Amino acid sequence: MGKQLFLILHSTLLWWWSSITIFGAYSHNQTDLLAKRHPGRVTSLYLRSQGLEGFLSPHVGNLSFFRVIFLQNNSFHGEISPHIGNLFRLHVLVLSNNSFGGSIPSNLSRCLNLEILNLIDNQLVGGIHSNLGSLTRLKGLGLSSNSLVGPIPGSIGNLSLLQQLSLAENALSGEIPEELCRLKRLIFFQLSSNKLSGDVPAGILNISDIIIFIVSHNQLWGSFLNDVGTTSPSLHLLGASGNLFTGMIPSTLTNATGLENLFLENNNFHGPIPKDLLNCSNLKTLGMQGNLIHGSLPKSFCNLSTSVKGIDMSNNRIQGSIPLALKNLFNLSALALLNNFIIDRIPDSIGALSNLQELGLRGNMLTGEIPSSIGNITSLKLLDLSSNIFQGYIPQSLGSCKQLIGLDLSNNNLIGSIPAEIVGLSSLSIVLSLANNNLSGSLPLQVGSLKNLGELDLSYNRLTGLIPASISECLVLERLHLEANSFHGQIPEALCPLRGLQELDLSNNNFSGPIPSFLAELSQLMYLNLSFNQLGGEVLEGGVFLNASSVSIYGNTELCGGVPGLKLPLCKSPSSKKVSSTKARVIYVVAGSLLCLALLLLCLSISYCKKKQTTANASTSLSFENQFLRISYEELLRATNRFSETNLIGKGRYGTVYKGILDGGVTVATKVLNLMQRGASRSFISECQTLGTIRHRNLVKILSVYSSVDFHGNDFKALIYEFMANESLEEWLHPSTIGRDDEHGESRNVRLVQRLRIAIDIATAIEYLHKSCYSTIVHGDLKPSNVLLDNNMVARVGDFGLAKIISMVSAEATRIQDQGSSTSTAVRGSIGYVSL
Repeated sequence: MGKQLFLILHSTLLWWWSSITIFGAYSHNQTDLLAKRHPGRVTSLYLRSQGLEGFLSPHVGNLSFFRVIFLQNNSFHGEISPHIGNLFRLHVLVLSNNSFGGSIPSNLSRCLNLEILNLIDNQLVGGIHSNLGSLTRLKGLGLSSNSLVGPIPGSIGNLSLLQQLSLAENALSGEIPEELCRLKRLIFFQLSSNKLSGDVPAGILNISDIIIFIVSHNQLWGSFLNDVGTTSPSLHLLGASGNLFTGMIPSTLTNATGLENLFLENNNFHGPIPKDLLNCSNLKTLGMQGNLIHGSLPKSFCNLSTSVKGIDMSNNRIQGSIPLALKNLFNLSALALLNNFIIDRIPDSIGALSNLQELGLRGNMLTGEIPSSIGNITSLKLLDLSSNIFQGYIPQSLGSCKQLIGLDLSNNNLIGSIPAEIVGLSSLSIVLSLANNNLSGSLPLQVGSLKNLGELDLSYNRLTGLIPASISECLVLERLHLEANSFHGQIPEALCPLRGLQELDLSNNNFSGPIPSFLAELSQLMYLNLSFNQLGGEVLEGGVFLNASSVSIYGNTELCGGVPGLKLPLCKSPSSKKVSSTKARVIYVVAGSLLCLALLLLCLSISYCKKKQTTANASTSLSFENQFLRISYEELLRATNRFSETNLIGKGRYGTVYKGILDGGVTVATKVLNLMQRGASRSFISECQTLGTIRHRNLVKILSVYSSVDFHGNDFKALIYEFMANESLEEWLHPSTIGRDDEHGESRNVRLVQRLRIAIDIATAIEYLHKSCYSTIVHGDLKPSNVLLDNNMVARVGDFGLAKIISMVSAEATRIQDQGSSTSTAVRGSIGYVSL
């Protein structure tokens, strides 16, 4: 609300100086008006807002019949020509809203007929010349919004006709001259935003016609308010904020019945609020924040004029409760009582303030539930109830405030879930903060409606579940705080589109998996906190991760790498793992050999061969298990776009194959078993048993299996393979579409050398299955459609649904045989490949 008060003051200043009337001097943007007494002479130059730029020609001083020069709101620069001092007939000089520099020409004092001098909003420097006091016909003097320094000359008190004095927004220093009390016709007095000190001369406020009095944002002191109201009956606006004034607010202030705006904020006024303040029947704005005012809000507070629109009494020592009769101020648009000692509940009657746009009650001791009647204030734009002792649930009725741009309910004792109606308010653009409460449940999917929100803070609650993917639609978000909750899962890719993100805090949750690479690509990110989760893997070395002071990753014990400033252990490279595995094998073989030296030569040979073969097989199985992915049904749905037809790459007797992209970016082929087909379950078991014990460069690599239920409770089995980009050999030998080309536009013709290499790859795979495995494996269904080709046209044999393991007698084999899985001696396999 402080900004709103400043805008009122600033607009008042501009209004006074833009409403200057130059009687008969110009009309209709004409630059040549002939004086009746001197035909052919230019008397007025009126070029307001014409987009002109450059220097003001010194030849203007030769136009001695000029009475009016009005060049407001252009782009003139350079110094004001001193030749203007030659214009003895000049009455009006308005050069405001330009870029004139240098000092004020001292010879302007020669323009003795000057009535209006307006140099507001330029880049003038130096001091105010005392000889301006010789312009005895001056009625308006405007030098605001420049860089003027030094004291205010007392000679200005000689301007007995002066009505408007505006010296604001400079760097003027010293005391306010006592001589200004002689300006008995003064109606506008504006000295704000300077470096003035000392007391305000009492005589200035004794000027009976004064309407606007503003001395805000200086270093003035004393208790000048004692006589205000008694001697200033015409006072409409009193601005004294941002000074060192002391004393109590006098009851005589209420005698200023015409007072509309009172700004006394950020001083050292003390004592209670005057009970007779209601006598100011025209009061519209009351700003008293940042003082030492104490006591409770008087009953008369609610009997202020119904025209009052703004009340700000924040940062005081006000006690008691909010009066029930507050509803009488039905035209109130802003109410701020922040950081006081107000207790009790917010009365339900507050819902009657239908014109309220800003309500700030932060930092009090308010209790009870937040009244649902606030939802009736549909014009509400800013609501701040943070740092109180509110309990209960967040009212769903707040969702009716469709114009709300800022909502802060943090630091209370609120419970329950976050209403979908709140996060569905697309009007929210500044902040939505529900931090430091006891909220539970998940983050509603409607969070995607916050398309214009700059800050979302839900930290220090009890929220659970995944971060909804719909958060990707919050494209304007700059600050996201979700720390100290119980969110889980991987850090979602849905945060990737939030390119304007500057702060991201996900600490003290249950996030797992690697740190996603997109976090290093968020160029605006300046603060990232991922501490105390269950993250693992290598830390990125780009973007925000290059500055260790901007990143916090403590409490994630599985992380490694990153810049040295993060002080994490080095990651083990794949090559080092391979070397250590090789060393282990060598040691194992040597140890076995030494043990076998004690046996007979024949037993040594047989035992050595068995152990070597067992070791190779166990090593293959172990490596396979270490690379096995853990994939959920939900991730399979996302990867295949809910098993969309557009992802379909093949159909077989027992299942359908889909192309998919996992959350980590890996492209896979997912074979979904048709369990309604007889033999499908047996095919699934056969592939698991076969591919679970073997590994070879010419065999299709299985990445994972899924055997559980889907979201409807139905049995669901799937095999996840490495994706083969060049499809099957069948598509190359017998294309399904005549003239079909590959993705590079080349005809799918397999050259003789390629055919030979493919044949060798297939033969190598079959030789491995028949002779190099611990148990001989018969594929049973070798055909071109079951031979897949990778990016380098290397052949991979796949589809082990009809495979048969001819193993040594074991408990597992016996169990399977007892169940009737491998007892058939009938011919099995497809045409072209028949085996027992």
